[in-house]
Amino acid sequence: MDLKKKLSRLGPRGRPTTERTRGEMVGGRAPGGESSAESRSHELDSLRGKMAEILGRESPRPRPPADPAETLLPFARIETEWGTVHRRSVRLAPSHHVGRMPVDAARTANAGMLGLLALSPEVAGEDLGGALFVDTETTGLGGGAGTIAFLLGLLWFDGEVTVMEQLLLRHPADEPAMLELFRERVAEASMLVSYNGKSFDLPLLETRFVMNRSEPPARLPHLDLLHLARRLHGERIGACSLKRVESHVLGFERDEDIDGADVAPRYAHFLRTGDEGALAAVVEHNAWDVVSMAALVGLYGEPLETLHDQDLLGLARTLKRARALEQAEEVASTALRRGVGPAALELRGRIAKARGDRAKALGDFEELAEEVDDDAVRLELAKLYEHYVKEPLRALELVKQGTGEPEEATAKRRSRLERKIERGRRR
Repeated sequence: MDLKKKLSRLGPRGRPTTERTRGEMVGGRAPGGESSAESRSHELDSLRGKMAEILGRESPRPRPPADPAETLLPFARIETEWGTVHRRSVRLAPSHHVGRMPVDAARTANAGMLGLLALSPEVAGEDLGGALFVDTETTGLGGGAGTIAFLLGLLWFDGEVTVMEQLLLRHPADEPAMLELFRERVAEASMLVSYNGKSFDLPLLETRFVMNRSEPPARLPHLDLLHLARRLHGERIGACSLKRVESHVLGFERDEDIDGADVAPRYAHFLRTGDEGALAAVVEHNAWDVVSMAALVGLYGEPLETLHDQDLLGLARTLKRARALEQAEEVASTALRRGVGPAALELRGRIAKARGDRAKALGDFEELAEEVDDDAVRLELAKLYEHYVKEPLRALELVKQGTGEPEEATAKRRSRLERKIERGRRR
């Protein structure tokens, strides 16, 4: 049936004629006073006009992809033998700070101290002037073969100049070129520095090399600053996200930064629409991350002079764990002088005991026992009185006050001390 015949079957208002539509007529005329034939003709004319308008209208053209040569984002398009790379390169002034720390302090940071804080001897032997700082923005936080790093932030030192570089995937097909450029940067570096990179960023990048059928770069000594932050600041500030460490340790507050959960959706929106505005905040977020890492390395390289007083306890504990006992004792003493209080005194006593200086440990724990009512302090004193001072009676007095040991261990210690006291009386 042709279009004309189809239209002829339509009743008023473009509906097929039914008993209901016929019933709407009064005496063969439409409710408005027109005859049914006139009303039908009017409706058909209106319908034909609308169809002609629709058929004559041009279909919307798809939005053209953004031209990299005219991008609003601060990236230059570079052609390499592996494909296209979009790169941003910024040379930071020597005076550039993140909060209270200059970024270029990382270049001359004490690698030996950083190795102790990282509990990593391989880091201690490296030159921070050759370090490559790495941070990624990805399409997901779960990792896996389907997650890609679409923005790669890098920072290194070119002599006395600090260079910050970012590589952006305007299209996932550009990934091989970005990975190969990253390989070149790693080949020129002495070590890597990241924030949670051991668990996330570097495994993800290695997976992307494999997915692109390419050999991952050689592994270098790796300093993961998240572990240092947790050891030094965790007791004072709690969760150690990079932004939180910036705020509570470096004294730096980001202006209008985005939440990490918004990064992947913004990139997905950019790929769908070409809307560069969605990525502008992501680019700045990544730049802040990688530059802040350099500032933290400068701070951790000289921690005794730069850390918050309460963070000295975390520093001393970490040095004790690294068996740098003399340095740990110095830090604990510094914390005491700065008024940190009983916690620093207890820590210094434990460090002295670990060094084998039981006389100093005894003095610290005796002083501490006068300030606090603590089972653990009494236990340490009881051990020193029994084994070092050879005064089981004084040790037994402390055990009777409570040392926090399990009942069986307490009974055993008490019985041993009573036997020693009895032997002493016999002599």
